[in-house]
Amino acid sequence: MNKKNLLVAVFLGITALVMGATFAGHTGVKETKVKIHTTMGDIVVKLYNQTPQTRDNFIKLVNTKFYDSTLFHRVIQTFMIQGGDPTSKKAKPGAMLGNGDAGYTVPAEIVPGLFHKKGALATARQGDQVNPTKASSGCQFYIVQGKKFTNGALDTMEERMNFGVKQQIFTQIISKPENAELKKKFIKYQNESNIDSLQALTKTIEPEIDSLYNKAEKFKFTPEQRAAYTTVGGTPQLDNNYTVFGEVVEGMDVVDKIAAVKTDHNDRPVEDVRVLSMKIVK
Repeated sequence: MNKKNLLVAVFLGITALVMGATFAGHTGVKETKVKIHTTMGDIVVKLYNQTPQTRDNFIKLVNTKFYDSTLFHRVIQTFMIQGGDPTSKKAKPGAMLGNGDAGYTVPAEIVPGLFHKKGALATARQGDQVNPTKASSGCQFYIVQGKKFTNGALDTMEERMNFGVKQQIFTQIISKPENAELKKKFIKYQNESNIDSLQALTKTIEPEIDSLYNKAEKFKFTPEQRAAYTTVGGTPQLDNNYTVFGEVVEGMDVVDKIAAVKTDHNDRPVEDVRVLSMKIVK
C-alpha cells in the first residue's frame, strides 16, 4: 500500500471509529431494566432511553419503593393492566381506585417509533379536555396486553384518528371573517337540530375541506406498526396520545394471567393483584 492510500485508510478508519462512538452514544447506551415482583409472578421491563424524563422519574419511584404494595387497580382483558396508584396500598375491597397521584405530572414524551405493541409500558394521564399537552401522570402506568388487528381494521382506525383533522379544518374555514354568515347559519341549524340543513350547508364547503385535508399532515401507521399489530397485537388506538417508555422483556405470561382475572364493574380485580416490590436489575 502506497503512502497516499495508507493515509486514506487511516483517515477512514478514524472516521469510522468516531462515527461509531457517536452512534453508540445515542443508541448504544445500556437500557435500564426493572423487575416488577407481583403476587402472580415476575415481570421484567426495559426502559427506553428515548424518553429520559419519564424513564428517570420511573427509576426514582422504583428506588424510593413508591410502588411497593400498590395494586393493579384497573385490568381489562385484551386491552391493558394499570397500576401505580399510591392510594391502592391500603384500599378496602371494592373501593374505586385510580385517582391517586404523585403530586406532579411529567411532560409528554411521545416519540415516533415507540408504540403500543403487546408488552408496551406506558404512562396513564388525564384526558385532553383538562390536559391538552398530554402530560403524563407522575406515577400511574400501564402494560399493554391488546389484541391482533387486520390491516382493514387498521385502515378504519386511521380514518377515525384523522377525523379530528377534518374537524379542525372545518372550524378554521367557518371562523374566517368572510364566512361569518355561514357560521351563523351553522349555529342556528345546530340549535334547531336541523340535520338536513347542516348537511346541505357542509356540502357547500366540502371541496375546500377536502383540498386542505389532502395537504394536511395526517396520522398513518408505519410498516413496523402494522407488522406488530397484525402479528403480536397491541392497542393501536392509543398511539400518539400516551407516552410509551418501555416494554416487557420477561414475564409476558404473567401480564396475560393478570389480564384474565375476574374484575368488578370498575375493572378492579375482585381479588387484589399486588406489586410486592420493584427493583432495578442488570
